[in-house]
Amino acid sequence: MGRGVRQVSLGAAQLQLTTWVARQYSAKIASNPYIVGSFACIGGGLFGLDISSMSGVLSNDAYKKAVGYPASNAQGGIVAAMPAGSFAGALCVGLLADKLGRKKTIILSALIWVAGSIFQCAAVNRAMLVVGRVISGISVGMASAIVPIYQSEITEPRLRGRIVSLQQWSITWGILFQYFVEFGCSYIDGAASFRIPWGLQMIPAIILSVGMLLFPESPRWLIDHGRDVEALQVLADLHGNGSPDAEIVQREYEEIQEQVRFEHTEGAKSYFDLLKPGIIRRVGLGASLQMWSQLSGINIMMYYIIYVFQGAGLTGRRGNLVADSVQYVLNMALTVPAIIYIDKWGRRSMLLAGTFLTGFWLMLVGGLQGKYGQWGDVDGSRVWVITGHAGPTKAVMVCSYLFVCSFAVTMGPVSWTYPAEIFPMRVRAKAVSVATATNWLFNFALAWAVPPALASIAYKTYFIFGAFNFAAFVHVFFMFPETKGRTLEEIEKVFADGRLFSAWKLGKTVQPGASRMSSKVC
Repeated sequence: MGRGVRQVSLGAAQLQLTTWVARQYSAKIASNPYIVGSFACIGGGLFGLDISSMSGVLSNDAYKKAVGYPASNAQGGIVAAMPAGSFAGALCVGLLADKLGRKKTIILSALIWVAGSIFQCAAVNRAMLVVGRVISGISVGMASAIVPIYQSEITEPRLRGRIVSLQQWSITWGILFQYFVEFGCSYIDGAASFRIPWGLQMIPAIILSVGMLLFPESPRWLIDHGRDVEALQVLADLHGNGSPDAEIVQREYEEIQEQVRFEHTEGAKSYFDLLKPGIIRRVGLGASLQMWSQLSGINIMMYYIIYVFQGAGLTGRRGNLVADSVQYVLNMALTVPAIIYIDKWGRRSMLLAGTFLTGFWLMLVGGLQGKYGQWGDVDGSRVWVITGHAGPTKAVMVCSYLFVCSFAVTMGPVSWTYPAEIFPMRVRAKAVSVATATNWLFNFALAWAVPPALASIAYKTYFIFGAFNFAAFVHVFFMFPETKGRTLEEIEKVFADGRLFSAWKLGKTVQPGASRMSSKVC
């Protein structure tokens, strides 16, 4: 882009006078790191709303009638329409976040969600529903990519992991909230039983789009666009109680300026930058982590939990809905310890524990299904189901609950935190968008493939996803370095230290001789 980075050193009084008119946010809100870091998470909650908006209607007769009683492949296509849109939306973030800014991109994603919700609520056939889900997917893809970027760029290193992991928690809240709305509306006769929940899901997006007007823009983006004075004021409000002379403000401001100055000498921002030495390794880590989070099998237990419990032998629509709700409550509750301790436990240990445990529970589910199940008929559909074995039925349910608990307390939050903090600023928006797009690409494939898989290879589906988790464990052990507690600029030194296939050897402190300005071989 060729812009220079101006040194700005203003006293508090002069800065306040200079930026009094320019400030377009609430300084009081900006001074609270938890409020300023968590509000944007409503964007993550939109994904959770979508998960429940579909899983809650899979056994709804009014919904089935409205969309022409879809078979397993057609239902998979309807569900997959949302991640298909999300894939495109995530890729758009690379351009939008750099041009419009982080804040405006979040607002735009919320407005697009409202449009998608209107289409879904008013859908009179399968095609209109798919269009609405694609539009909503674009919104979710944008929000899932931009919210972690925004959070990582406005929070202190000591809180960054905790704040960014709130993205995952907001997803679980979205799932839980929408599921109980769907549950309550399931007692309504006719199309209102699914149209009301689909209409209500636009309310959080409206709150997000309006509320973000009170929040500051990312100081890193402001400096990157030559708006140094505004950036210093934002940093002062974020970390210095309004004082630009605070030590933490001056230190972070100088670090960002130094980093941006260096990055501007590297050339124009483009997706080709992601292929450069020192960057491509991190793109691979970010994208593969998002891939593994999907291949963990979490979508089976979220979108299609009703099918899982049907196969376990749990019959009755209301009973199944209650059992499903327990799954979503556990998902939300067990994310809390991860938020609290992610900056203490570390990213690597959480990923290693999570991938091993999720693989273990899925293997147990597959083994129980294989030993005690057989092909049968459930609501007119051919299903591999456990019948006449109360113990194995309960065991499958318990293993499913433990799987979700294991994911929620480990990989769920880290899969959003890690990609948001490992990239240098010049490619951060585009690199995170590629990583997030990978998430949605695999989400799309699995959302479509799981119903036919369960209908054809049945319990073997769980073995496949269990094997994916064990493969992820090996990958993380050898290639994922620890990043907890480091500034975004210090993380450059982590990757300059090398250790491409021996990440476990990287100590808690970075080699003093490693320079973020010479990261050419990572």
